[in-house]
Formats: sequence, C-alpha cells, structure tokens
Amino acid sequence: MKIAVIGAGAWGTTLANTLAKKGLDVNLWVREQELCDEMKETGYNSVFLPDYKLSENMKCDSDPQTVLGGADYYILVVPSQFMRASLIDLKPFFPKNPAVICASKGIELKTGAPMSEVVFEALEGLNPRYGHISGPTFAYELSAEMPTSITLGCEDKELAEEIQELFNTSYLRVYTNPDYRGVELGGAIKNIMAIAAGIADGLKFGHNARAALITRGIAEMSRLGVAMGATPSTFMGLSGMGDLVLTCTGDLSRNRQVGLKLGQGLKLNEILKMRMVAEGVKTTESVHFLAQKLGVEMPITEQVYKILYKDKNPEKAFLDLMNRDLKAE
Repeated sequence: MKIAVIGAGAWGTTLANTLAKKGLDVNLWVREQELCDEMKETGYNSVFLPDYKLSENMKCDSDPQTVLGGADYYILVVPSQFMRASLIDLKPFFPKNPAVICASKGIELKTGAPMSEVVFEALEGLNPRYGHISGPTFAYELSAEMPTSITLGCEDKELAEEIQELFNTSYLRVYTNPDYRGVELGGAIKNIMAIAAGIADGLKFGHNARAALITRGIAEMSRLGVAMGATPSTFMGLSGMGDLVLTCTGDLSRNRQVGLKLGQGLKLNEILKMRMVAEGVKTTESVHFLAQKLGVEMPITEQVYKILYKDKNPEKAFLDLMNRDLKAE
C-alpha cells in the first residue's frame, strides 16, 4: 500500500509522519526543493514542524510522479485557497477513481465552494472517491502522540472503514460520519469563530463572552450547513463543536491569535506582516459571501468580516452584536 500526502505544512507533515510511524509506505510531496532536500538530510521539517524528528520510514520528494504515481490513497493538505490550482497541476498524476482524503479546512474565496466541490471539479473526469477528515487537532500535539480524535466524513461506507483503519493508532481515534459536507463546513467555519473569540479575549471581555461566542457559533455553523445540505447533528460532533472549542480556547490556534491581536488594537495588515496567516481570515470573506447568497443569518461572521475588511472598531462590533433585536434561542 502506497500513500501520497500532498502538502508539507505542519498538518501535512504530521499526518504523513503519523502514518509512516505505523510502518506504511508514505510519500510526502514537498513543493519547495530546498525544504525537501533539508528534510531528507536532517529528518526535520525546520520550517513548519521543527521540534519533531520524522520517521525514517517517511519519504519525501518534490517530483509529483515519484510521490503520486501508483498510490492507493491521496491525502490533500494544501491550503484551501491553493487547492484548485494545485490539483489542476497535479491531475495528470492521478489515476481513475482515486481515493482522495481531504484534510484542508476552508472555503474557496472566488467561488464560495467547499473543498469537496473544489476536488470534484478540479479532478473532473477521474471520478474521485472522497473523504474529509476534520476535528480538534493541533499538529504539535498529534506529533507528540497526545490522545487525539477526529471525524472522517465519507458517504462510501466501505471506503470510510478503510480510511478509518488507515489512520487509527493508539493515540489517534477516528470516527466515521457519512455527512462529509457537514464535516468540512464545521472545520472551515470554526476558524471564523476562533477569530471572534480571540478578539473578545483581546478586549478582556471574559469567559462569559467566550462561552456565548462558542455556543452561538455552533448555531451559525448549523444554519449555513443545513442551507448547504449538511446534517445539523454533525455540528455537535468532533468536526463542529469539538474543533470549535479547541480553536476558540487553545493558544496554539493561529486564528485565535489573530483575533487576540485585533482585540489588542492591531490592524489586519500589521498582523499579516507578522506572518500570522490563518485560514479564517480568507474563510470569513468566503462565508460572508455565502451567507448573503443563501440568505442565512450569521451575525458573528458579519461582524468579524467588518472588523477584518471594513476596519470596524472591534468593541463597536461586539456592542452591535449585543444590541441586536431580542429573539428566542
């Protein structure tokens, strides 16, 4: 069995290394030749995962044919805004009916498409079999073999059981759910709520505000998810509530850190200069567009969008949230 992992960031490297430690034949595609050479020479990804020695069983290469050729499973860990272009470039190296497992969290900015749609469109004609993994996961904790649980969204029961067994280890537990749309949307939208929670903490609004944001964040997730064909109960699971709690409270969350900086008075352009790039910044724009298009009420997302892209004062944004018309929960 050969596994191709596409994307050598912290999460892609962690997933590849986790599988390699099981003794599986894992090939990681590293776009940057210099980083690839360094990983081969030192056994470390000094750019994205510097503190963890990589398994000697994990191979890496910058040649797509070497990595993708003859693979049984293809794990996609490319940043969401580059997913389509990357797959179009790599499409000649995929076989017919590839088993594709997406581990990227986000919504495509130009189209409002979730990652499943991007994959199906970019690999049109190959009829990929699709699964999406998501959940409360910090790469550094999984790399340290701390107990972690994730959800695999996959309609194909047989494929889901294969992937579940593929990823499962003594410290990584995998649950299955046929609702891949709900799984991928939870993983994307929670990043917006993490920015909101970070802003609230930066403003020193306390634990009450953070708990309310998490709870109402789940409500926003569910509303948009249902409008896009997802099952509401999915958002109460690991890929919804679980991931939301992690990213809204954990200091390793880049989205939360962006929010903290905004709450402390920094502007987005200043934060981006610090290379604090988080998926939630672009996802906020994508989801705000989707919500307007589908007529879905998402007040937290709307205020985060105005803070990020309309230079709205964060304290005024929270005041506007609190002063909305009263309603039943």
